[in-house]
Amino acid sequence: MLNNMEIKYICTFWGCEHLSAKQFLSNVLENGYDGVEINFPDDEHFIAEFNAELERIRNTINPNFIFIAQQVLPNKKETVNEYIDRITQRLEFLIQLKPNYINSHTGKDFFDFSDNCKIIEICNKLTRVSGIPIWHEIHRGRFSFHLKTLVSYLDIFPKINLIADFSHFSVVSESDLHDQYDLLSKIYSNIKHIHARIGFEQSPQVNNPFAPEWKTYLEQYLSWWKEIIAIQKNKKSAICTITPEFGPFPYMPQEPFTKKPLSNQWEINLQMKNYLQQNL
Repeated sequence: MLNNMEIKYICTFWGCEHLSAKQFLSNVLENGYDGVEINFPDDEHFIAEFNAELERIRNTINPNFIFIAQQVLPNKKETVNEYIDRITQRLEFLIQLKPNYINSHTGKDFFDFSDNCKIIEICNKLTRVSGIPIWHEIHRGRFSFHLKTLVSYLDIFPKINLIADFSHFSVVSESDLHDQYDLLSKIYSNIKHIHARIGFEQSPQVNNPFAPEWKTYLEQYLSWWKEIIAIQKNKKSAICTITPEFGPFPYMPQEPFTKKPLSNQWEINLQMKNYLQQNL
């Protein structure tokens, strides 16, 4: 709790694809999360089970349980108009599921600025019609891939909602971002959601953020997140949502030959949740 603003911790489905919807949601509740963030598999049974279990949770356990649906299209060679058709269909499908919010991996880094603006405006229209906020994740390969170019979109869409995953900026610019802080701080007021993952200049994910060799990076990211939260607090936001989002391979490094993960992804996300609960 930060004065009157609550921080809600969301569990990612990423890395739990081997579980049924019921098993996943049971684990989420048992580990004290306040909601889920999920990129749905192409599985009607899974989605039906998820919806039924979500309704049960809200009716019997937590009426404010948060559901964030992810829009992440598989990569495909296509025209801009073909991409627009795909993203529109996917967003319309997710809207039917009535999530609290949608996390959208929007546009492509090689699309023209005007084309990405057209795509963003389509998302804005869907939000206006449905009432469901669409947040655009900062991510490699999307319109938001690069800090300097992202700021240009804010000139056209000053109220655009963003998801802070600064690890991607770091990799794209091969920088710890200390030299770009003035640019970084320009987007703080647009951040609606935080992905709590630590990256560095050569990768969007360290092997374990709590290893001593990554201490400086952990502290740096924490300072950015604190600044974002302070802005949300000043805006009198009711809640701030954070997803600890360390992922499985290929984000998680593996041992050669054995392919054993260097760390346990699920446990790292739990540890990050606990760390943030103690330090925010």
